[in-house]
Amino acid sequence: MDTEIGSRILHAHAKINLALHVTGRRADGYHLIDSLAVFTRFGDRVEIALADSDDFTVSGRYAPAVPLDASNLVLKARDALRREAGSERTPPVSIRLEKNLPVASGVGGGSSDAAAVLRGLAQTWALDIDEAGLARVGLSLGADVPMCLAAKPLVARGIGDELSMVPDFSALGLVLVNPGTPVSTADVFAALSRRDNEPLPPLPRSIDFHSLRNWLEATRNDLEPVALALQPAIGRALSWL
Repeated sequence: MDTEIGSRILHAHAKINLALHVTGRRADGYHLIDSLAVFTRFGDRVEIALADSDDFTVSGRYAPAVPLDASNLVLKARDALRREAGSERTPPVSIRLEKNLPVASGVGGGSSDAAAVLRGLAQTWALDIDEAGLARVGLSLGADVPMCLAAKPLVARGIGDELSMVPDFSALGLVLVNPGTPVSTADVFAALSRRDNEPLPPLPRSIDFHSLRNWLEATRNDLEPVALALQPAIGRALSWL
């Protein structure tokens, strides 16, 4: 995190599910997953500063696709943390979002933005809240937010809230391609034909490029076939790769 006079700058990293198995579905509709996720250096940028009144602005390549009303996860995160801490301890803030990640692209951009806002506001407001407290508030916003708060290589289970960090994970060179056509994650989950798949196999004891590659060959992303059916442009992008 960088700090400027009167403001805090945080980076909201893209979340990449290297493998994702859908293992069940709860009675409330949430899907159960088993996923290995990593986070990129590239992502959105959030700037937070105390202000005379609450303000939210968006810039960046994908700004036109970002809603500015209460449906935005950034504002939901601000309001949720304010409710948690009380209005007397949470004065008005200006939040600026530089949107570099494409929306509805499966990389957790909105969740990562919300996670960055939660962390930045906890610091700006000098709140006495620990990681578990932030994760609890984050989970109320969406199943991906606790993962994005961690922003380290991890295995996520449950609805995405049961996290196990993966230490000594080798840095990876990744190529991210987006065909420019949004796909709703909720629509993908809703269209699944099977939700009772086996969990991920155990991770190798020592993770390097070769052991991870071999492990990934025994895994898959259960959302990929549905996404390909909903949006054929994804298949064309894969063929280019």
